[in-house]
Amino acid sequence: MNRYVLLLRGINVSGQKKIKMDALKKMLEKLDFKDVKTYIQSGNAVFKTMETSVAHLEKRIGECLLRSFGFEVHVLIIVAHAFESIIQKAPFISEAAADLNNAYFVLLKHKPDFELVKALSLETYPNERFIITEECIYLSCQKGYGKAKCNTNFFERKLKTQATTRNYKTMMKLWEMSKEMESN
Repeated sequence: MNRYVLLLRGINVSGQKKIKMDALKKMLEKLDFKDVKTYIQSGNAVFKTMETSVAHLEKRIGECLLRSFGFEVHVLIIVAHAFESIIQKAPFISEAAADLNNAYFVLLKHKPDFELVKALSLETYPNERFIITEECIYLSCQKGYGKAKCNTNFFERKLKTQATTRNYKTMMKLWEMSKEMESN
Protein backbone atom coordinates (compact mmCIF):
# COMPACT_ATOMS: atom_id res chain seq x y z
CA MET A 1 0.00 0.00 0.00
CA ASN A 2 1.04 3.56 -0.65
CA ARG A 3 1.38 6.04 2.21
CA TYR A 4 0.19 9.63 1.82
CA VAL A 5 0.07 12.88 3.77
CA LEU A 6 -3.09 14.97 3.28
CA LEU A 7 -3.07 18.72 3.90
CA LEU A 8 -6.22 20.83 3.66
CA ARG A 9 -5.92 24.60 3.29
CA GLY A 10 -8.01 27.13 5.15
CA ILE A 11 -10.29 24.99 7.28
CA ASN A 12 -11.20 25.78 10.90
CA VAL A 13 -9.70 29.27 10.64
CA SER A 14 -11.65 32.06 12.39
CA GLY A 15 -14.77 29.92 12.46
CA GLN A 16 -14.73 29.41 8.68
CA LYS A 17 -15.04 26.10 6.83
CA LYS A 18 -15.44 23.99 9.93
CA ILE A 19 -14.49 20.34 9.68
CA LYS A 20 -14.05 18.25 12.79
CA MET A 21 -11.16 15.85 12.51
CA ASP A 22 -13.26 12.84 13.55
CA ALA A 23 -15.66 13.67 10.68
CA LEU A 24 -12.71 14.01 8.29
CA LYS A 25 -11.35 10.65 9.44
CA LYS A 26 -14.72 8.94 8.92
CA MET A 27 -15.05 10.49 5.47
CA LEU A 28 -11.59 9.25 4.47
CA GLU A 29 -12.36 5.77 5.80
CA LYS A 30 -15.56 5.70 3.72
CA LEU A 31 -13.33 6.28 0.69
CA ASP A 32 -11.63 2.99 1.65
CA PHE A 33 -8.40 4.55 2.88
CA LYS A 34 -6.61 2.52 5.54
CA ASP A 35 -4.83 3.46 8.78
CA VAL A 36 -6.33 6.98 8.67
CA LYS A 37 -5.00 9.28 11.37
CA THR A 38 -5.57 13.02 11.74
CA TYR A 39 -3.49 15.60 13.53
CA ILE A 40 -4.78 18.81 15.12
CA GLN A 41 -7.72 20.79 13.78
CA SER A 42 -6.11 22.33 10.69
CA GLY A 43 -6.77 19.53 8.21
CA ASN A 44 -3.82 17.18 8.46
CA ALA A 45 -4.09 13.44 7.93
CA VAL A 46 -2.09 10.41 6.92
CA PHE A 47 -3.50 7.32 5.24
CA LYS A 48 -2.75 4.32 3.06
CA THR A 49 -4.36 3.23 -0.18
CA MET A 50 -3.58 1.16 -3.25
CA GLU A 51 -4.27 4.23 -5.42
CA THR A 52 -1.13 5.61 -7.06
CA SER A 53 -2.40 8.81 -8.71
CA VAL A 54 -2.05 11.83 -6.43
CA ALA A 55 -4.16 13.93 -8.82
CA HIS A 56 -6.96 11.35 -8.70
CA LEU A 57 -6.82 11.20 -4.89
CA GLU A 58 -6.93 15.00 -4.60
CA LYS A 59 -9.94 15.15 -6.92
CA ARG A 60 -11.80 12.37 -5.08
CA ILE A 61 -11.17 13.89 -1.67
CA GLY A 62 -12.04 17.41 -2.87
CA GLU A 63 -15.35 16.21 -4.32
CA CYS A 64 -16.15 14.24 -1.18
CA LEU A 65 -15.37 17.26 1.03
CA LEU A 66 -17.74 19.39 -1.05
CA ARG A 67 -20.52 16.78 -0.80
CA SER A 68 -19.93 16.10 2.90
CA PHE A 69 -19.39 19.63 4.22
CA GLY A 70 -20.87 21.92 1.57
CA PHE A 71 -17.79 23.95 0.64
CA GLU A 72 -14.69 23.64 -1.51
CA VAL A 73 -11.35 23.02 0.13
CA HIS A 74 -7.90 23.14 -1.44
CA VAL A 75 -6.49 19.62 -1.12
CA LEU A 76 -2.79 18.82 -1.25
CA ILE A 77 -1.56 15.24 -1.06
CA ILE A 78 2.09 14.28 -0.83
CA VAL A 79 3.49 10.77 -1.11
CA ALA A 80 5.12 9.87 2.23
CA HIS A 81 8.64 9.42 0.86
CA ALA A 82 8.43 12.83 -0.90
CA PHE A 83 7.16 14.40 2.34
CA GLU A 84 10.17 12.96 4.16
CA SER A 85 12.48 14.36 1.48
CA ILE A 86 10.97 17.84 1.88
CA ILE A 87 11.72 17.76 5.61
CA GLN A 88 15.23 16.40 5.16
CA LYS A 89 16.11 19.18 2.69
CA ALA A 90 14.97 21.97 5.04
CA PRO A 91 17.87 24.45 5.17
CA PHE A 92 16.83 26.38 8.28
CA ILE A 93 16.46 23.23 10.36
CA SER A 94 20.13 22.31 10.09
CA GLU A 95 21.39 25.70 11.26
CA ALA A 96 22.89 25.52 14.74
CA ALA A 97 21.07 28.63 15.92
CA ALA A 98 17.80 27.83 14.18
CA ASP A 99 14.67 28.76 16.10
CA LEU A 100 12.37 25.91 15.15
CA ASN A 101 9.35 27.86 16.39
CA ASN A 102 9.89 30.22 13.46
CA ALA A 103 10.52 27.59 10.76
CA TYR A 104 7.71 27.03 8.22
CA PHE A 105 7.10 24.92 5.15
CA VAL A 106 4.98 26.45 2.39
CA LEU A 107 4.01 23.36 0.42
CA LEU A 108 3.27 23.98 -3.25
CA LYS A 109 0.60 22.20 -5.28
CA HIS A 110 2.50 22.67 -8.56
CA LYS A 111 6.06 23.43 -9.54
CA PRO A 112 6.26 27.21 -9.90
CA ASP A 113 7.31 28.90 -13.12
CA PHE A 114 11.08 29.47 -13.27
CA GLU A 115 10.78 33.18 -14.16
CA LEU A 116 8.39 33.81 -11.24
CA VAL A 117 10.77 32.01 -8.85
CA LYS A 118 13.71 34.00 -10.19
CA ALA A 119 11.91 37.32 -9.70
CA LEU A 120 10.68 36.47 -6.19
CA SER A 121 14.10 35.19 -5.13
CA LEU A 122 15.47 38.72 -5.61
CA GLU A 123 13.00 40.20 -3.10
CA THR A 124 13.93 40.59 0.58
CA TYR A 125 11.86 41.30 3.67
CA PRO A 126 13.05 42.28 7.15
CA ASN A 127 13.13 39.35 9.60
CA GLU A 128 12.01 36.88 6.92
CA ARG A 129 14.04 34.53 4.75
CA PHE A 130 12.84 32.01 2.23
CA ILE A 131 14.26 29.46 -0.16
CA ILE A 132 12.07 28.30 -3.04
CA THR A 133 12.24 24.75 -4.38
CA GLU A 134 9.97 22.90 -6.81
CA GLU A 135 7.71 21.51 -4.09
CA CYS A 136 8.23 23.72 -1.04
CA ILE A 137 9.23 27.16 0.14
CA TYR A 138 11.32 26.98 3.29
CA LEU A 139 10.42 30.03 5.33
CA SER A 140 12.00 31.48 8.44
CA CYS A 141 10.03 34.24 10.18
CA GLN A 142 11.96 35.70 13.09
CA LYS A 143 8.89 37.54 14.39
CA GLY A 144 6.53 34.62 13.82
CA TYR A 145 4.25 33.65 10.98
CA GLY A 146 1.32 35.74 12.24
CA LYS A 147 3.28 38.93 11.58
CA ALA A 148 4.95 37.75 8.38
CA LYS A 149 4.52 39.50 5.06
CA CYS A 150 5.59 36.27 3.35
CA ASN A 151 2.51 34.18 4.11
CA THR A 152 0.62 31.61 2.06
CA ASN A 153 -1.43 34.22 0.16
CA PHE A 154 1.73 36.20 -0.64
CA PHE A 155 3.46 33.17 -2.16
CA GLU A 156 0.35 32.06 -4.05
CA ARG A 157 0.06 35.51 -5.64
CA LYS A 158 3.74 35.76 -6.50
CA LEU A 159 4.14 32.21 -7.84
CA LYS A 160 0.62 31.68 -9.23
CA THR A 161 0.15 28.27 -7.61
CA GLN A 162 -1.86 26.93 -4.68
CA ALA A 163 -0.02 26.42 -1.42
CA THR A 164 -0.56 25.57 2.22
CA THR A 165 1.74 26.28 5.14
CA ARG A 166 2.68 24.15 8.12
CA ASN A 167 5.05 24.85 10.99
CA TYR A 168 8.01 22.69 11.92
CA LYS A 169 6.20 20.88 14.74
CA THR A 170 3.29 19.85 12.53
CA MET A 171 5.59 18.69 9.74
CA MET A 172 7.59 16.56 12.16
CA LYS A 173 4.46 15.01 13.65
CA LEU A 174 3.03 14.14 10.24
CA TRP A 175 6.37 12.63 9.22
CA GLU A 176 6.40 10.55 12.40
CA MET A 177 2.81 9.42 11.79
CA SER A 178 3.59 8.41 8.20
CA LYS A 179 6.67 6.47 9.32
CA GLU A 180 4.61 4.59 11.93
CA MET A 181 2.29 3.41 9.12
CA GLU A 182 5.27 1.95 7.30
CA SER A 183 5.59 -0.87 9.82
CA ASN A 184 1.86 -1.63 9.91
